[in-house]
This record gives sequence, C-alpha cells and structure tokens, in this order.
Amino acid sequence: MPEHLSPLDAMFLEFEQADESAHMHIGAVSVFDPVPGGRNPTLADLCERLEERLAWLPRFRQRLSSARTGGISWPTWESDPNFDVRDHLRHATLPAPGGEDELIEWIGDFYSHRLDRSRPLWETVLLDGLAGGRWALASKSHHCLNDGVSSVDLGYVVLDAEPSLRRPAQAPPAPPQVEDAWSTPGLLLRGARAGLSAATHPRTVLARTRAVVETLVKDELVAPATSLNQPIGGTRRYAAVRVPLEELQAIKSELGGTINDVVLALSAGGLRRLLLSRGEALPVEGLRGQIPVNVRSASEQLALGNRVVSLFVHLPVAESDPLRRYQQMLSEAEHRKDGKQALGAKTLMDITSLAPPALHAVLARSLFDVRLFNLTITNVRASPKSLYAFGARLREVLPLVPLLARHAVGIAAVSYAGEMVFGINADRATVPDLDVLADGIVESFAELEALAGRTPIWNRGPAGHRSARRPTPVAPSAGITRPEL
Repeated sequence: MPEHLSPLDAMFLEFEQADESAHMHIGAVSVFDPVPGGRNPTLADLCERLEERLAWLPRFRQRLSSARTGGISWPTWESDPNFDVRDHLRHATLPAPGGEDELIEWIGDFYSHRLDRSRPLWETVLLDGLAGGRWALASKSHHCLNDGVSSVDLGYVVLDAEPSLRRPAQAPPAPPQVEDAWSTPGLLLRGARAGLSAATHPRTVLARTRAVVETLVKDELVAPATSLNQPIGGTRRYAAVRVPLEELQAIKSELGGTINDVVLALSAGGLRRLLLSRGEALPVEGLRGQIPVNVRSASEQLALGNRVVSLFVHLPVAESDPLRRYQQMLSEAEHRKDGKQALGAKTLMDITSLAPPALHAVLARSLFDVRLFNLTITNVRASPKSLYAFGARLREVLPLVPLLARHAVGIAAVSYAGEMVFGINADRATVPDLDVLADGIVESFAELEALAGRTPIWNRGPAGHRSARRPTPVAPSAGITRPEL
C-alpha cells in the first residue's frame, strides 16, 4: 500500500510553493582528513559505497507521486523506476588554494539551489581540492524526507566507527510497520479515535486544550519587528563558528544550565552585536527563536520523515551584561520545563494536520509566520567519538538549517568529537554583515569563559570562519562524554 506524505512533511513542500525564496533542504558538509597512505576516494568509490548501503534507506530510492501538494489527497512515496545513484552524486573541486574562504563561499552557493522534485529528493557532492589534501562530502536532502535529527543519525549508516573500511555486518532492518494514518481512511480513523479519546480520557483532553490556550494566549506569540525579518532572495551566504565542547561544558558546570542553554546564550550575544551594528533598537522583550524539539522514540532513530515540534524561546538581546543575559536565558529555560508549550505545539500541529491538503498550506504557514518567531536555532548531537569514511577521519561537520520566507538568518549547532560548530545560514542580499554575527558569537563565548573562570582564547580566522580553541586541545579520538542537552 503506497505511503502518503504526512501533513508535517508536506508543510516543507508547501513553504517552497508559497515563496520562491524558501529553500527547504537541510544538510551538512562533512570534512575529512586525507586517506592515510593512499588516494582519496573517487566518484566511482562513492557510488559503490552508496550502492552497498542504500538498502538501509529505501526512501532515498523513492520519489513523490506529485511534485506539488494540494487538492484532496497527499502525494505518495513511490519507487523511481529510473533510479540511478549516479544521478544524485557529482564531483566538484574547490578553486585554489582551497582554504576556508573558498570552502565557505562554495557552501553558500551549494545551498542556494533547490532540489529537483521530479526525482528522489537528495544530492551529495564529493568535494576535493581542500588545503592539506582534505576532501569533503556535501549533502542536502529535502526537509519532507527527513528532519535534522534523523539526517545526523543517517551518518551512522554511511560512515564507519573504525578507520578500516568494512561492509555492513548484517542485512538492513525491515522497515517499521507504521499505520498509514494520512490517507483519507486514515484521517477518518484518526478523527474517530480522537473522539473516542475525548469520551474516555476527558482529563487528558482537558490538559491538551489548556496547553493550546496557554500557547495561543499566555505565551505572547508575537515576535518583534527587526531587519532579520524582511523579504529575502534565494541566494545564500554561510559562516562557521567553532568552539571546544569541553569549554561549553565548563561554562554550564560553573554557571548552571545545560549545553543547550549555552548555545542559546551565545546565539543571543551574537544577534545582539548584529542588531547593534545595524543601529537598531534592541527589543526589550527579546528576539523570539524557534527551537525544533525531537519527539522520536528510541526505536525511530533511523526512521525518515519528521518527528519534531517547535518551541519558542525569548533571546535576551537587549541585556548588555553577559552574566545577566545568561541568567535570563536560564530563567527562560525554567519556564519551558513544565512541558505545556511542547504539548500545546503538538496539539496545534495535530489539529492542523486534520485539514484537507487544499487548506493545510494556509494553516501550516500561519504556524511559521514571522509574527511568531524571528529565526530558527537548532542544536543536534552527533557522535562523541571520531567517525571515518574510506579510512579517513571525519574532521568536522558544518551543518545547515533552512530559511523560511522572510527569515534572513538561521543557526544550526552540531557537536561532534569534542567540538561544537555553529553553522550560520543567511540570505546573501539582506545579510552582507554576517561576519558581525559570527564575531559576536565568539565574543559572547569569550565573555562566558571569563565568567566561568576560564582563560578566553579565540582566533579570528578568514572570512566566514571563526574559532575558539585552546593551545593544546583534547584529541578528537579521546573518550569524550556525551553532553546533557
């Protein structure tokens, strides 16, 4: 039986249909060290590797039955009879000297182009010519195919835990048996179950209803007007900020909170500097950030599709004192711990999903409008230990979060092998000063290091690259504990 696109997955197609400036692909650029004692992989090597392992990812061989949503039913996922893995792979070489400037510029251009909806919705580029003999895999997949959490999990399928190249030791797992609740009969069954739940579990229904009311009425779902929210184009620019994970752990141990609180505080500091440099009045209530929250169960870690809800947090950009700004961030986190906003957000999404496809797009866009939030900030944990491909160590992951219409900046943070990378995606035309935001994040990091009793050390690198590293960092292959998020 064909599997229908879920309403949540369909939203990301609808966003692109509504505005040409929205590119709803996610992805990352994985940078590798040279292959020890041998040549770096070729496109033929990559084709062979993916052919071996695509059985783990059946949807990567599927396309949508219709390139557009709407009408009375959702598109279905169907096998592409003309699928050829080579159609989704290509080779590129950075211009000399292949340094940080060239890489960052290439990344911005790569993510400026949409995926072809008539084919399976993913693409990977084997990128060579990086300085020092390094090479990279740049990937993008449509957000309707998977979310940022599952895309990181997929790395465990295509990468190796050890330097020696090994074929998969076991057959791919059978796809989970999930009821197709998005077809017309499925929606009727879902509505019947909702009615039955209301009759048999009135307290649960009441709690969910109150959560919706709190989200709509008490949570001030109005974002301030700033230069971050104006009409944008379809061309992107990119920046990366790198900080040692052990330093973030030291900050949260000394000042309280979690790694996620530190990430949000650093983002708030960087955004404050950007708005100040533009001469804007800083919103007293703070910017509103949309934070995707993973709701996957442990059994769904390799399941494709989206399993996220959105929470909204206030980023205290008007506070000049870094300690008070951090404390306000912690207070904001405490306010969210009751879980009511997550429950309310999920309920709103469930209610929206009951609308027919013809009306769903209008309702869905209302949940991601600039009136609700100024930017998206994600924080994803990858592997705490080094991973490998073709025997080469994965040095770093440069992540990407997509930009919705009239959202000029997005921040994606990924922790991998002892380092946190902030990948900043921005509209090229309206954010020519992206380096100010990147510098502001590192400056905020140095402030928090000082408050935590650490010696601030940061390095201003080439354009698009900011890093904060200790003179003798811990080897990435060392046993680094997984941080609390």
